[in-house]
Amino acid sequence: MKVIMQPIEMMAHFNEYGFPRPVKFKARFEDIPFVIVIDKIILKSEEKIAGNPIIIFRCQSIINGFLKMYELKYELHTCEWFLYKI
Repeated sequence: MKVIMQPIEMMAHFNEYGFPRPVKFKARFEDIPFVIVIDKIILKSEEKIAGNPIIIFRCQSIINGFLKMYELKYELHTCEWFLYKI
């Protein structure tokens, strides 16, 4: 996987404890906007980077007819989403 760390616009559901579940997001690839629906969340993990708690989601979706795996990062303190690896 290639690290790109691109900010994205995310639509997510939050449970009663405030933990997110990503549903779909908008990203730009070569200046073309794409909306990607998350088909499956394979792995969810938590880590801290510089004291900032982050949730990492490894997901898969069908993009242009191909099954693609990618990673999303959600920063809890800033409430920002990133497309981390693709």
